[in-house]
Amino acid sequence: MFTNSYRIGLKFFIVVMLLVGVSQIQGSMKSAAAAARKDNHVKGIYISGWVAGSPARMDRLIGLLRRTELNAVVIDVKDDFGRLTYRSRVPAIQQIGADKRPAITNIKRLINRLHREGIYTIGRVVVFKDPYLAQKRTSLAIHNKNGSVWKDGHGRPWVDPYRTEVWNYNINVAKEAAALGFDEIQFDYVRFPEGIRTKPVKFANKEGWNRSKAIHQFLHEAKQPLHRLGVKVSADVFGLVTSTSDDMGIGQSWRAVSTEVDAISPMVYPSHYSDGMYGIAHPDMAPYAVVSHAMTDAKRRNGYLAQSGLKPAAIRPWLQCFTATWVHPHLKYGDREIKQQIKALHDQGLEDYLLWNASCKYDFNS
Repeated sequence: MFTNSYRIGLKFFIVVMLLVGVSQIQGSMKSAAAAARKDNHVKGIYISGWVAGSPARMDRLIGLLRRTELNAVVIDVKDDFGRLTYRSRVPAIQQIGADKRPAITNIKRLINRLHREGIYTIGRVVVFKDPYLAQKRTSLAIHNKNGSVWKDGHGRPWVDPYRTEVWNYNINVAKEAAALGFDEIQFDYVRFPEGIRTKPVKFANKEGWNRSKAIHQFLHEAKQPLHRLGVKVSADVFGLVTSTSDDMGIGQSWRAVSTEVDAISPMVYPSHYSDGMYGIAHPDMAPYAVVSHAMTDAKRRNGYLAQSGLKPAAIRPWLQCFTATWVHPHLKYGDREIKQQIKALHDQGLEDYLLWNASCKYDFNS
């Protein structure tokens, strides 16, 4: 005969073993889901550091990914102001205090949570638009010919894309983000400022490179250590890079970028095209046509690269998920307009895309 205490102990043991088994099954299911979704085409949304640091906002966005075809997020690592969104261990970051006001209290915990949900994680690193670094270390900034620090139309300085010190600074940020667990690093503002070629400025261009060569070389140097860490590399480019014959003075040519990254993301926002582009009277009102034209040109350029024996990047465009009130105040961009852009991709045989909304509010129900 078993005593009561023995029976209670046996029951407790069985319950514990069942719970452990369930936990292991759930864990393996989550791991399997993560692996499966990472193998799929990337369909993601942008998330700012401040939103990523808000548990309530992240709960809502993860809910959006659960109920739609979306399976990836692009999270700010280093933002448009040159600020890190988390506490960094990179000495150069700590020296200038670029991580003093982190928006995300525990970025590794956030990444782990996203991975448990089967979500592909991309860390966004804004490169040469870095007013914080340019102000803290003025020797790294773009300078006017009179020696003063050059500033853009918003009064913000940029760092010099020719300076290898700037390259190393950003590569170290990217390496840290990769070590934290991001699946991919995305370089944004990997270019010279708009309109800079008409300005009286001087660069630290010891090699005598043109702008496109400088961007190409930065990406070439950046991808190697990141690939060794097992992460992919992508870069954002202007939407017109798919179609123009030059680098528009900003150093972004399709060949220079597409041959050095795993994925290239042209920002094909219809609102950003001038009236008449591609023969379309009002591009903002024709999302399908704009994306279709841009992707036709992008595919053609990748085809030329492949014919030359080069390996082009996967095409993964940024799509417009915001209303450009400054273009057409009464035209609201919602689920319908987003799906028209995605349909244009599908009709071109493309699947990957990213949705951009600076406020991280997505009217998407697919």
